[in-house]
Amino acid sequence: MLQYKSFAIMTRETLLDHAIRVLQRAEFIISEKCDIRPRSFDVGARRGKTFLLIKVLSNIEGLGEDTSREMRRLAVLFNGTPVVIGEHTNDHPLESGAVYLRYGIPCVNVETFQDNFHEGVPPLVYAAPGGLYVEIDGDTLKAVREAKNISLGELAKQLAVSRRAISKYENGMNATVDIALKLEEILDTPLARPINMLVRFEKPESPEKDDLGDARDLEKEALRTMMSIGFDVFRTTRAPFNALSRDDDNKVLTGVSDYSEAVIKRARFMSSLAEVADTYSVFIVKKMSKSRNIGNTVLVRHEDLKALDDSEDLLTLLLKKHAGNGANN
Repeated sequence: MLQYKSFAIMTRETLLDHAIRVLQRAEFIISEKCDIRPRSFDVGARRGKTFLLIKVLSNIEGLGEDTSREMRRLAVLFNGTPVVIGEHTNDHPLESGAVYLRYGIPCVNVETFQDNFHEGVPPLVYAAPGGLYVEIDGDTLKAVREAKNISLGELAKQLAVSRRAISKYENGMNATVDIALKLEEILDTPLARPINMLVRFEKPESPEKDDLGDARDLEKEALRTMMSIGFDVFRTTRAPFNALSRDDDNKVLTGVSDYSEAVIKRARFMSSLAEVADTYSVFIVKKMSKSRNIGNTVLVRHEDLKALDDSEDLLTLLLKKHAGNGANN
C-alpha cells in the first residue's frame, strides 16, 4: 500500500523536469514552463478531457493560501484539476502511494504522480491530521465478513478495536493504514478504495467576476473594455496573464501591458498554454504601432479593442489575425 523511500531532495528544477518527462510518457500535451514571476503554477497539461494545472515545490508547506486559491480558481475556470508535485513536508518525505492535502489541493510525490497518470495505478492512502488513512469499501467489508461467518465482535477482537468501530468502517468511516492492512489480511480481500485525484477533495468555490478595484489604471481600463464588449472577466494576481475572460462559449487568456520585451515573453507562454487549454489568447497593449501575433497570442492595441461592438467581433479578429498573418515569433 505504501512504499517508503529515503529522504533525498531534488532541486525544484530537477523535480519539474522529472514531472514533465512523466507527462510526456503519459502522452499529455504540455505547455512551456512558466518562468515568469509571480507564478501560481509551473505548467499546464492536457490529455483528452483531462486538464492539469501543475505546481512543483520541494517542500509542499511552501504552498501559500493566496497561490492555492488562485490555482483552484483557475482550475475551475479551465474545467481542470490543480496538482502539486513535491518531495517533502517540512522534514518528512512524501510517501509513495499517498495524497497530501494543502488548501484543498492534492499534493503527491513524483512517483505517485507517475503511478496515477502513466501506470494507471491510483493512490490508496491520504494524509490527514494524526497520520495516514484509507477509505474503506464498507459494503465489501460487510459482505465478506458475513460470507466468512465472522461476527462484529470476533473481527473487533482480532483488530483490538470495539464492535462499534467495525460497524463504523462498514458504514463508511475511514481507517488508519495499519487497521486497513490488518482488515485486508484477516479477510484476504482488498478493501481500500482508490483515490481519484481528478476529483477535488474540497468543493471548489465558484469563481466570481472581479470589480477591478485595485487594478492598475491600464489594466483596469483594458479589462473594463473586455467587459463592455460582453466578456465576464476573472482577474489573476499570480499568473503570467492578467485575467481569464469568457463569454457563453469561449475563453480568452487576457494580458495587459505597455508594449515591451517582457510582453513578448509573457505572450509566448500564454500562446503555449492556450494551445494546451484549448482557449484563445490576447494581449492588450498600448504604445504599439500595429497588431501582431506571438505564436497563438494576438497582440491587440487598446484603441482597436475599444472600437469593437461585442465579444464575437474580438473572436473574429483573433481568427482573422491567425489566418492572415500566421505566427510571428
